[in-house]
Amino acid sequence: LRKQARQLENELDLKLVSFSKLCTSYSSSRDGRRDRYSSDTTPLLNGSSQDRMFETMAVEIEQLLGKLTGINDKMAEYTNSAGVPSLNAALMHTLQRHRDILQDYTHEFHKTKANFLAIRERENLLGSVRKDIESYKSGSGVNNRRTELFLKEHEHLRNSDRLIEETISIAMATKENMTSQRGMLKSIQSKMNTLANRFPAVNSLIQRINLRKRRDSLILGGVIGVCTILLLLYAFH
Repeated sequence: LRKQARQLENELDLKLVSFSKLCTSYSSSRDGRRDRYSSDTTPLLNGSSQDRMFETMAVEIEQLLGKLTGINDKMAEYTNSAGVPSLNAALMHTLQRHRDILQDYTHEFHKTKANFLAIRERENLLGSVRKDIESYKSGSGVNNRRTELFLKEHEHLRNSDRLIEETISIAMATKENMTSQRGMLKSIQSKMNTLANRFPAVNSLIQRINLRKRRDSLILGGVIGVCTILLLLYAFH
């Protein structure tokens, strides 16, 4: 069962990589078609072949996920059987690892699929709008120039809107950074004030220590002098 699970996991890994590349190429090809459309060189093309490939790969991945789920269920049944009590901990660890891999693959598949469907829905909506614009432009030759100007102005407005959003984001980030710096400066200032308030007490303590050292030095010198005089008296007695 572990061998079958590993084989299915390897197949799923390859399928998911190809599936992700398909979604990326779909988005890139649609962007390229949109750029070509904006330059009025080629009409918008459909991605029916990519859609069919997407559906086929999605079905294959779902089948592999179903098979891997069945293998995990069989491993769980074997782990819970009464004949393997001594290996139960190791088997449970292996089963949990395969379950985590299955969960990761399932999450990745659904995420990639959702992204692909969102891109396709958006492109289909934009494609219908572009078709309407193209039909309008082809049906009214007198207003073609005005329509082109309107489209260019609309694109300029979109670019300006995007730049404004980026500027606002930068301003918000700068504001947050300045707020955090202000908090740090306040903290440093409070620490400096605390140290400044402690300095008089520290100076007083140092003076007391110096006085005590001086007193101890005088006492020690006096004791040494007295002892020396006594020794001299005893020696010449």
